[in-house]
Amino acid sequence: MYKRQTYKALVEWKAGTTRKPLIIRGARQVGKSTLVQQFAKNYKHYISLNLERKEDIKYFIDFTDAITLVNALFTKYSISFNEKEDTLLFIDEIQASPKAIALLRYFYEDVPKLHVIAAGSLLEHAMHKVKSFPVGRVQYLYIHPFNFLEYLEAKDHTGASEAMAKIPIPKYAHNILLNLFNEYAIIGGMPEVVKTYLNNESLSDLKMVYENIWEAYKNDVEKYAKNTTEARVINHIMATAYTYIDKRIKFQNFGNSNYKSREVGEALRSLNDAKVIQLIYPSTNVSPPIQPDYKKSPKLQFLDTGLVNYELNIQAEMLALSDLSSIYKGAIIPHLITQELISLNTYNNKKPNFWVREKTQSSSEVDLIYSFKGELIPIEIKSGKAGKLRSLHQFINHAPHPYTVRMYAGEFSIETHTTPKGKFFYLMNLPYYLATYLPQYLTFFLNNYKDVSLN
Repeated sequence: MYKRQTYKALVEWKAGTTRKPLIIRGARQVGKSTLVQQFAKNYKHYISLNLERKEDIKYFIDFTDAITLVNALFTKYSISFNEKEDTLLFIDEIQASPKAIALLRYFYEDVPKLHVIAAGSLLEHAMHKVKSFPVGRVQYLYIHPFNFLEYLEAKDHTGASEAMAKIPIPKYAHNILLNLFNEYAIIGGMPEVVKTYLNNESLSDLKMVYENIWEAYKNDVEKYAKNTTEARVINHIMATAYTYIDKRIKFQNFGNSNYKSREVGEALRSLNDAKVIQLIYPSTNVSPPIQPDYKKSPKLQFLDTGLVNYELNIQAEMLALSDLSSIYKGAIIPHLITQELISLNTYNNKKPNFWVREKTQSSSEVDLIYSFKGELIPIEIKSGKAGKLRSLHQFINHAPHPYTVRMYAGEFSIETHTTPKGKFFYLMNLPYYLATYLPQYLTFFLNNYKDVSLN
């Protein structure tokens, strides 16, 4: 079993004095159940229920209050009622029972010493059916596919992990980390894919794993589609959407179909709720807070870049490249960097945004904007020279600060530049593999390079 970064959050939750039932949220097959099984070793007693099984969901049908339900479980598993604090109750696939979701508040109120974790892949759809959702009576934890740092830990590459923790990154580690990142970029971060690959490091053995994961998502369509029409639209989107990761999309006639904007929009929002394909919207802000503009065309963000690579059939081509920035029209690395930043969201479901400036004569687009210490930091993901970063220039001309970031295949450095309009700015060149360390590097950046306009 590979230790995930979210494991630390579970340890903190267990030690908390105001502990509430914890709901682990994330797409199917990202490792929710495995994480809990590993964490359960910290307890004397472990009760695991899967509400897709009749014998387990029956507890929530037969019993209407938390105390009686817990008594029934403790009796079955020969656990003393006085051992609640050393018992973990895990309710998996909780979306199968809206009643079980509603009952979580009563675990908190009536059996507060019992440690309760719930998980489900389609929770957002089930929540709409819960008449009395336990708002304020539960906590959330989000889990995603493996990010690069977790991949290194799974690979047991302590040298690479230790080098990444040094800020700034030592130059001697650059090529090693870039090669490892390219390896990770090709296969992606789905736990079963990582496990299979690390067992023998062969791409040919991954085909069946990718197919099984994708088929499982397709089979879920009936569970979250509101009707047969929406099911058809979702199936069409899943069959075509991966070819659109390099561009902003329009809902109307998506994927060369005859589907209307409303139909495609509803289907995409269902996939967004399931976290299989998410909608990433632009913003026109240059200062916090980030305000997504839902009237503008969004981009598509798949759960995992490795799945996209497989569907595009480009993994073999990627093996031959030392810099993946140009692969598939330059779309793969920005998609992966976005995935890396999403993986940092352990306690919330915030999605990254990109920046646009749309004018009649000219338009600009910055790959990502990141809110940090009262500033919106623009991030471009490319390998071009600083002088060609026209969209960064447009952003920084309007921004109240001089900080910009370029993520690329080169080494870490910080440069000074001036826009064509004469505004001074700093450019931090950050290697792709440091995306999960972006907050730490921005702290280093802002602390060591002061805004000259304030002097």
